[in-house]
Amino acid sequence: MTKAELIEMMAKDAGISKAAAAAALTSFTDGVTKSLKKKNGKMTLVGFGTFQKVRRKARKGRNPQTGEAIKIKASNVVKFKPGKKLSEAV
Repeated sequence: MTKAELIEMMAKDAGISKAAAAAALTSFTDGVTKSLKKKNGKMTLVGFGTFQKVRRKARKGRNPQTGEAIKIKASNVVKFKPGKKLSEAV
């Protein structure tokens, strides 16, 4: 499903215009982003799941073309753990 398809579905289900649905989706994604930018970023939507910022440590890797060892920098990544209702639905 694309963003446009999601906006169309939200507008139809809620009985609102596509512009209002697009604004609601943008507000939601901005809220998730702001929540995850915090030091211990975490956002829980009961029944749906949890978005959490996790620090990935620096590690060694290999260049697949040359086989040469390389250093991979530490970084922040977002992990999603589905909630009970979502897991059961899928």
